[in-house]
Amino acid sequence: MFGELTPEAVAYQCVIAGASPAELPVVLAAAEAILEPDFNILGIATTTGTACVALCVHGAIARRLDVNAGTNCLGPGNRANASIGRALQLVIRNIGGARSDTGDMATMGQPGKYSFCFAERNDGPFPTLTARRGLGNDSSAITVMGVSGTAEVLPGDGEGATPEAILSPIVAAMKAAIVMSGQGRKNERGEQVFLLPLEMADKIVRHDGWDLARVQRHMFEQGEGVARAPDAIHPIVTGGAGYKMTYLPIWGGGSQTVTRPL
Repeated sequence: MFGELTPEAVAYQCVIAGASPAELPVVLAAAEAILEPDFNILGIATTTGTACVALCVHGAIARRLDVNAGTNCLGPGNRANASIGRALQLVIRNIGGARSDTGDMATMGQPGKYSFCFAERNDGPFPTLTARRGLGNDSSAITVMGVSGTAEVLPGDGEGATPEAILSPIVAAMKAAIVMSGQGRKNERGEQVFLLPLEMADKIVRHDGWDLARVQRHMFEQGEGVARAPDAIHPIVTGGAGYKMTYLPIWGGGSQTVTRPL
């Protein structure tokens, strides 16, 4: 980041983005989180690739602000998602200096650079991401992720699939992303993130009896090193009815997800 990050400067970007005063703490926490060295905002903001910052909001704050964790959670139709996500992107652009052809040198870019914000459901069968990171299961928090887009993934064998069949296409997508981004030449490939709807998570956990650790271990073993460790594979329950999942490939240039409590 090339500018000075202050609450006043972030508040101004929130006003431009149409965010409410109650949403300022979320944007400010996200803006501070992307400055963590392991997140590598300099690389994400200036790469010629398609990396952008995705923001996940967790816990009670997401419900209070009406951040969408239901149908079309990554799409349009919800002011909070749009405004919070846009405010963070304006922070990166206007305070950080990542403007087109000066700081941001993306060859193609991606729509997520305009706004990319969603919430995690708190009624899923897995421990929430905040719980896995030492916070409460319903703690108000944010997670920033440097991602290279989204990919729709269908479970193998459809709605009646076994856990192995459900997860197999996600593992294949992770392997493909490594090949496509050139990550195969790296010894340590970091983290993996994918989103799955409640009914798919329920099928895996409540119907078939798998827990989070088994899901992570299975994907790590089948993926032959798609992540640095099983617990670096992060399933997040979000979205509406259906069984289609979404893979969020972490930027191949190197980035770690960062979670901050509110």
